[in-house]
This record gives sequence, structure tokens and C-alpha cells, in this order.
Amino acid sequence: MMRKIHLKSFGCQMNKLDSSLVAGALTEQGFALTDKPTEADVIIINTCSVRQHAENRVFSNLGHIKHLKKSRPEILVAVIGCMAQRLGAELLAHEVVDIVAGPTQLHEVPALIRQAMTDHEKHLSVTDKIRQPVADEKIIEAGHKLDDFEIAYDTDSNHIKSQAFIRAMRGCNNFCTYCIVPYVRGPEVSRPPNAIVEQAKKLAAQGIQQITLLGQTVNSYRYESPDKTYTLANLLQQISEIDKVHWVRFITSHPGRFDKSILQVMADNPKVCPYLHIPAQSGSDRILKAMNRGYTADHYIALIDKARAIVPDTAIAGDFIVGFPGETEDDFEQTVELVRRVRYKNAFVFKYSTRPGTHSEKKLEDSISAEVKQQRNTKLLEVISEIAEKDNQRFIGQTMEVLVEGLSKKPHLNVNAEANKNAGAQAPRIFHPQLIGRTAHDYIVVFNGPESLTGQFINVKITKTAPLTLFAELC
Repeated sequence: MMRKIHLKSFGCQMNKLDSSLVAGALTEQGFALTDKPTEADVIIINTCSVRQHAENRVFSNLGHIKHLKKSRPEILVAVIGCMAQRLGAELLAHEVVDIVAGPTQLHEVPALIRQAMTDHEKHLSVTDKIRQPVADEKIIEAGHKLDDFEIAYDTDSNHIKSQAFIRAMRGCNNFCTYCIVPYVRGPEVSRPPNAIVEQAKKLAAQGIQQITLLGQTVNSYRYESPDKTYTLANLLQQISEIDKVHWVRFITSHPGRFDKSILQVMADNPKVCPYLHIPAQSGSDRILKAMNRGYTADHYIALIDKARAIVPDTAIAGDFIVGFPGETEDDFEQTVELVRRVRYKNAFVFKYSTRPGTHSEKKLEDSISAEVKQQRNTKLLEVISEIAEKDNQRFIGQTMEVLVEGLSKKPHLNVNAEANKNAGAQAPRIFHPQLIGRTAHDYIVVFNGPESLTGQFINVKITKTAPLTLFAELC
């Protein structure tokens, strides 16, 4: 009888890719995925440790599983990913958890599940001394084993079969004072370029038309070979030369080490999407220094100006942390001014939370009240939304190419109703579901059309805009 797996993923796109690869490894070994935890023989939770809220959600899920296990005690529960690496044996001690595996042990998950099914024991697999040289070879070897799955299996039911993610590198060497990532994902390790390009070719042969290169700081990609040093710009160019690849993206970039060659390949190659997700985190030099970000606000603005000079229509997305220890009202207002100056397509705003083991947790007092953090969070989001709402109006009447992702998960304006109304009472009424697509600049576009368009590149005409969404009709 085929065993069923329910896999839930929290956190960044890197986590989603990890979940996809783990699911691929499991399906290759005869397991089947299910959306219903009540049907599962094994429940896997892929975790995030970047913020306390993400960890709280994991514990909440474990609480729900506890009730499920009362009626089905044979269910295995595996907790994998960053939180698993951080908490290790402490997490394994939880009454419902059977398996704990860190990010560099994800290739072991199928074997750990098989073993736990046989011996009915708890199993722990994490990397000791993950920041020490002794762990480097283990991390590199583990990465090769997991990334052998070209497309694997996506756990998102709304997955587009025409796009895929490829890991360009693992880990992070930046040591921002608030961030746990270097301690749970280890040092930066860039994959060989030939492995990445060959993976992209195999994906393209399977019908994949959009490739997104991933890395914690993907612009830091650097691979030394005997004849050449390969950078992200080289990767983007090589992948764009694959005939069946339509678009190439990359996320996420760090402002401190951004090579101009990346911008130049974006300008020269229409397949490389003109979109940068490049977090600023703060507009205050004092706070940026306390965060150990390695740049000033002026440096960041100069980088954005350079990007827009080389690629004039570049869309910029960002991240910000409000309420960092010692952040004054003046520091926060400098962040607001930076947002007004840069004019982001969209930006994510997070309230600072202490992460155990980081420099800020050890050395800095979490001095900003929850109320002030919330006020600053709300205000910054309002400014970002106000800018996006105004800037997006320029798209009305434009024809834009989008990659159709599938059915929209949220109710939006009923474009069908408006179209039928404008067509007149005698016009035939054809009702199509609401679809969601994405432009090369990463704008979300909602329109009505047949679900059969999913995975295709089509042209739409923008008829209405909102801060986070463009509304359109088929051309």
C-alpha cells in the first residue's frame, strides 16, 4: 500500500525549493503526496527561523498534530529545515516529533522516514559546528545530493509547470547582527556552473520556460575553475542562451556586493527579467552599522540609481526591519525618506524580533516596545502602498506580457461582469474563471480567461490598478 506524505513549508523561496526537492526524492521512492494531513502516514514540516513568528507557527502546527496523533498514533512527524538545525535535540524532545533534520541533511529524509517506520525510534540529523571548516565538505556533498533532482515535485497545488527554481548557491557569509541564517544554513557554497546550466537544459527540455536562480545572497555567486571565475552575470547569460527558456530571474541580492556586470546582462539580454529584490533593511546609517549591513543609505541609493540608469525600467522590491534595537524616531523617518526616494514596486516590512544566538540577541537590548514597532510597521506599509498605487496608474491602457500562473486564490474585481456590461445586453455572455499572471517585472496581474492558459505566456491589456495588483483583459 502506497504511503502518503503531507508536506507543509514555511519561510522563503529557498525553503519552498527544499520542500520541492524533498518531495521529489520521496515520490521517487514510492511515496505519494496528499494535501490532507488526516490522510497522511508522514507529516513533514519544513521550517523557518528568521523570525519568532515563523517558529511560533510551527509549534502551533505541532499542537494540531498532537490531537491528530491521538486518533492515529502511528503517524510519523518530521520537522526539517532551519528551525530543526537551530533547536536540534530540543525539538526532537517534543512529544509528537519523530524526526529532526537540518537543511544540509534534507537528502537523508527519505532514509530517516524508512528507518523510523521500521524501528519506531526518534531520529536526529543536524550539522555540528556548521560554521567550522570541518563541516564544509559535508555541506558541499549534501548540497550535490539534494540538487540532483532537476524539477522534483512542487508541493504547491497552484504550481506552474512552465517555471522552476534552481539553487545557484547555499549559505550566507554576511553575518547581519539580527540574522540566524548563517548559523543554520552554513557558509556560502556556490554550485559548479556546468551543473546549474545542465540542470536548466534538462528543465527546458521538460517544458520549463522560466528559470529562477536562488541564493540567500545570489549576487555573491562566485565559482573558481582552472580557466575562469564564474559570476552570476555569467550564469544569467548562459541560461538565457538555452532556446526554450523565455525568462530568467534571480533572488535575493545583497546591496553590499553588487557587481555592475549583473545590471549589464539585464540591459543586454531581454530574457533576463528587469527585476531586483534588493533589501535595504533601514534608511539610517547608524542602524545599518548596528545591523552590520556593510553599506550606507547613500551607497544603497547610488546602487538603485545605477540600476535604473543601465536598465531604465527596472522594478525594485525591498525588505525593511522596523524597531531594531535603539531605532529612534529620526532613524525611522530616514527609512521613510529612503522609501520615498527609491519608490519600490513593493516591499516587505518586518517587526524586529530577537533571534537566539545572533549578535543582536547577545549584545543589544530589544528596547523598542511592541506598540511602537506596530506603529512604524503600519506607517511604512502605508507609504509603500501609497507610492505603488500612484506609480501603477501609468500601466493603464498598456499591453503587457504575462506568464499565467493559474487560478487566482483571492477574490478580486469581477472583470467578466464589467466586460459583459460594456459589451451590451445582446453580446454573448462567456464566463471564464479569474486567473493570475506575472509580468517580467514581477507585477501581479489578475484577469479572466480559460484555465487552459495556465503556464503560457500571453498578452493582456491593463484596465485597472491597485497598489499590489494590476487588473487586465485578454488582448
